[in-house]
Amino acid sequence: MQNIYPLSYKVFNLDSAVGVVARVIKLMKIHTKVLGIYGITGITIAGILTPRTLPIMAKYGFASTFFYIIAALLFFIPTALACAELATGWPQKGGSYAWVSAAFGSGTGFLTVWLEWVNNVAAFPMNLVFLTTALAYIFDPSLAQNKAYLVTLMLVIFWGVTLLNLFGIRISSIFSGFGMLLGTLLPIGLIILLGFGWWLNGQTMQIQFNLHTFIPDVHFHSAVLFVSVILGYAGMQVAAFHIHEAKNPQRDFPKALAISALVIILASVLGTLAIAIVVPEKNINLVTGIFQAINLFFSQYHLQWFVSLIALLIVIGSLASLNTWLIAPAKGLHASVQDGHLPKFLQKTNQKGAPTSILFCQGLITTLLALLFLYMPSINSSYWLLLSLTAILTFIMDILILSAVIRLRYTQPDKPRAYKIPGGLPAVWIICGAGILVCLFGVALGFTPPNQLKTGNAHFYHAFLIGGLLVLGAPAFFMSFKRKQKSVV
Repeated sequence: MQNIYPLSYKVFNLDSAVGVVARVIKLMKIHTKVLGIYGITGITIAGILTPRTLPIMAKYGFASTFFYIIAALLFFIPTALACAELATGWPQKGGSYAWVSAAFGSGTGFLTVWLEWVNNVAAFPMNLVFLTTALAYIFDPSLAQNKAYLVTLMLVIFWGVTLLNLFGIRISSIFSGFGMLLGTLLPIGLIILLGFGWWLNGQTMQIQFNLHTFIPDVHFHSAVLFVSVILGYAGMQVAAFHIHEAKNPQRDFPKALAISALVIILASVLGTLAIAIVVPEKNINLVTGIFQAINLFFSQYHLQWFVSLIALLIVIGSLASLNTWLIAPAKGLHASVQDGHLPKFLQKTNQKGAPTSILFCQGLITTLLALLFLYMPSINSSYWLLLSLTAILTFIMDILILSAVIRLRYTQPDKPRAYKIPGGLPAVWIICGAGILVCLFGVALGFTPPNQLKTGNAHFYHAFLIGGLLVLGAPAFFMSFKRKQKSVV
């Protein structure tokens, strides 16, 4: 979720590799207050690209490339352009809350930032199971299928990182920046190089590269895994939050978008294919797929010990990501406090500025979702169920953001925007409309159990998603209703 993605200015300015470099420059008394093409590009790549989603699409083989291209054209680029326009026109604190509030009022804005928060909370268990699986590959790969091990370690790690964030994030944010670089870009780049080496050495290929395998034989149930592609491209808010710091956003953002999109798409496509060519489709595990591929690659060179080193790098990256996303969504939600959307017990912060009540609430929700892994038929099924819930919440949020662009073109046409979607209103309708339609399609897919996975009872599958949406979404409507009542009185 993720893909998994909104960051506060303070967190990401320090967390990203760009932020770390900027801080070093500041210490050297060389002052800079603007971002150029490479700064925006670095923020975008670090905020979206993750090795966690690659095994899911590897089940499609060469056809995964087709899905990646479609998702890029109809979702990734439209949301990037939409966020760029909103961020340059409404750069106020709160990000999506400020954008949607300007278009539809603070109530809808609060719903948007609430969905942004809860979809990250729902994604925490997925991040944790990936992290604990990576740890298992360092010590004992068989533990990756042990539910008791996974759940226990998931909760220990999550609450440990939560407590750490109560003491401030300045030091931990520097670790997060380097962790993103070492634990995301380096492992993905390495697996791509190993895939090329496998192909050049004439090793046995588990997939075929031709036009027939490129164009999938799609029907609704078989296309469900496409949800992970769309979700993997979500998160353009990360770069858009910083667009108003750019020296020349009208010139730099489109170029940065083109570079980052190219890197993200190529890394996703090639990383996915690297897994698919060595691991048979029926054997690909949604959680451990990347480790299966790395193990097969290094076995050819009798370097199995190297798998543990790669797993350690991925652990570092996963910890850094968890540390970053755990505090940032909570702070994003807390930005709506000044408008009175949150009850008083959720407004509490400590001396370090950490939103303690929100952190503990998201910890309790994450604990309950993590326990789901004990009752599902397999790790794969519970992993996919949480991914579907996260995706649906994310798509609803993105629909509100894309709709805000269209609405504001009518209600505030003269509002200065350093970046505007080119082509006037027709282009805005086409671009944002395409994104909205993909999101609606994604919601429908999210409610459909995939043929490729055993997800247990279909009634439980639908009941969990509907119940999850009600439980996670209802508080936003309840708090907005209470706020309206108070304003009337």
